[in-house]
Amino acid sequence: MTACSSNKAGVSDATKGGYSGSVYTVKRGDTLYRISRITGTSVSDLARLNGISAPYTIEVGQRLRVSNTSGASSSRKTASRQTTPARKTASLPKVDAPPPGQRCWRWPASGRVVMGYSTADGGNKGIDIAGSRGQPIYASAAGRVVYVGNQLRGYGNLIMIKHNEEYITAYAHNDTMLVNNGQQVKAGQKIATMGSTGSDSVGLHFQLRYRATAIDPLRYLPPQGKSPSC
Repeated sequence: MTACSSNKAGVSDATKGGYSGSVYTVKRGDTLYRISRITGTSVSDLARLNGISAPYTIEVGQRLRVSNTSGASSSRKTASRQTTPARKTASLPKVDAPPPGQRCWRWPASGRVVMGYSTADGGNKGIDIAGSRGQPIYASAAGRVVYVGNQLRGYGNLIMIKHNEEYITAYAHNDTMLVNNGQQVKAGQKIATMGSTGSDSVGLHFQLRYRATAIDPLRYLPPQGKSPSC
């Protein structure tokens, strides 16, 4: 799928928590999810703080309240470096993907994986599954729908589900979306039908994110046709 080729960096390639202010001014190309990544404020909190409702439309120049403490943390680190110049500051720990362990996730759709996950710079941050238009798309695990819309360029009709404080899944290029923002879904529940929105061929782009970082779904999914092992 063209929109899911190696030039797709993921649902967001912005640095998480890279903004230190309490108010953010919307720039051209921004989406609520990208601003969430930049400011470290969740999409739901951004929407709540600023009275934004689905489909989460924002405008260039709009000022958004954000809740983030990165500025104070950054100031403390800077002061520490100034008062103790000879001391090396510890680098932030790298967020590593958890070991696969039990494969508790369900396949979101049946079909051939035509493009796998890549760790390359700008590589595919999920897997692409080929299929037929109208084919059912299922929730990979139980959770709460945190995004339903098409404001993220290159993803077409997109659904995102938050499963807990660490895991989020994303389902892109849907034809019909069958869930609403804020809705609780069960594992294996039909959430959409397969389509080609934002792409030039029918299929599903599926991402699994751990602490906002895309990880390889194939390491956590059971063999196709088999049920989760937990």
